[in-house]
Amino acid sequence: MTQGKVSVANKSNNGSYGDAMPPHPPSYQEATAGDSSPCYSGAYSGDGDMLTEFSWDDQNIRRVFIRKVYAILLIQLSVTLAIVALFTFCEPLKTYIQTNPGWYWASYAVFFITYLTLSCCSAPRRKFPWNLILLAIFTLSLSYMTGMLSSFYNTKSVMICLGITALVCLSVTIFSFQTKVDVTSCQGVLFIFSMTLLICGLVLAFVLPFGYVPWLHAIYAALGAILFTMFLVFDTQLLMGNKRYTISPEEYIFASLNIYLDIVYIFTFFLQLFGTERD
Repeated sequence: MTQGKVSVANKSNNGSYGDAMPPHPPSYQEATAGDSSPCYSGAYSGDGDMLTEFSWDDQNIRRVFIRKVYAILLIQLSVTLAIVALFTFCEPLKTYIQTNPGWYWASYAVFFITYLTLSCCSAPRRKFPWNLILLAIFTLSLSYMTGMLSSFYNTKSVMICLGITALVCLSVTIFSFQTKVDVTSCQGVLFIFSMTLLICGLVLAFVLPFGYVPWLHAIYAALGAILFTMFLVFDTQLLMGNKRYTISPEEYIFASLNIYLDIVYIFTFFLQLFGTERD
């Protein structure tokens, strides 16, 4: 009887019975090892088909993120376009906003506060629904400012600049998705252009009280249009996830805000460059 027990034990240690023993589950260090965080589904390490990895670089997550950003951006641009059209074609409303500049400065204060809040504070722009509320306030304030600026220009000029802006932004977006050039690694060029635009704006603000200088204002508008077109390429490539620098899919509010701001600034600079003021 004892020999039988010993022979069974020997078979379980050295024979085929030992092969039927299930392997031990991986330790905590083995399960969490690697660059990304694995999603453990209850399978052992040998079952490669059941063990998947979860990462922000996943293409499905990135595609959902891009669709969300452009859906929000479409709503923002629709609101801005409606307000610009209202301030351009409605004569009583146009007269009212031009004779009451206090609303412009109030909207500028709201725009500045909401922009700083969404740009500098990660908690408000990630917490639903406050992120959408702040983004809606930001969009309305900037749309009012853009609409008031458009009311001082000829209606035909506004329509032409809207068309130019749409074509430029569409071309730049297609270029950003198709090109192999990594604009996200060119922060130095953007910084130089930004400093040039800042200096040109300060000189223009200093010279303006002594007399209007058309050629200096044209240079300022041209530099601004070029700079924010480059920023549009930069911000668009941040969405793609296949360049040197990318933006987290959690930051869809921040991404929408940046691209929307680029497009609006491109329109305003085109309006200053090509627009004809009303008599």
